[in-house]
Amino acid sequence: MSDGRERILGAVRRGLGRPALSDSRRAVLDQRIHGGEQNPLRPALPARPLAELFAAGVEKVAGECLRIADRDQAPAALKTWLEAQGVAAEARMAPALAGLDWAGAGLSVTEGASAGDDLVGVSEAVLAVAETGTVILRSGPETPTTLNFLPDYHVVLVDADRLVGHFEDAWVVLRERLGNDWPRVINLITGPSRTADVEQTMQLGAHGPRRLLVLLAGA
Repeated sequence: MSDGRERILGAVRRGLGRPALSDSRRAVLDQRIHGGEQNPLRPALPARPLAELFAAGVEKVAGECLRIADRDQAPAALKTWLEAQGVAAEARMAPALAGLDWAGAGLSVTEGASAGDDLVGVSEAVLAVAETGTVILRSGPETPTTLNFLPDYHVVLVDADRLVGHFEDAWVVLRERLGNDWPRVINLITGPSRTADVEQTMQLGAHGPRRLLVLLAGA
């Protein structure tokens, strides 16, 4: 543990009047953190492929999920989807996706963070959770967070081999993959933005995108 983190946690413990963890309690905590023990309260998932469960989860929360054979089909799938919505074939996308042939599919794309004037934003998920239809995105120069929240239409590309069953599984995998290279922000997005504050009537797009499309590649 870093000196800075130890100082902060030490101040919290002192404020709560709690002693430092004993070696035995710390060992139990480390085992839980690194996936050595599963949460017995997490719900059992239906006996179906994770891709099916995830797609159903996305649709349950008012999102859309298109299953494509591989990442190379993402540009054509997005172009077709935008045409069906009556939206111009233009998008602002994460630089991490620049290697795909967007122009060849007839899409006009720009790269980088959104300034709030883009109708369509395209992101890449680091993981996705079948239990709830949630996509998990990391911040950084290659995956700007603004693309997740400012455009009206949010499109997320995720590979099927990045699907996990439960949230507990997601944190275990993230720790393994990221090691000490954690981003400043991890976003968990489940469906488009919504609110029912006014007369308990559901409104999409209240605080962010009003449409969410997930392109699930390799499923």
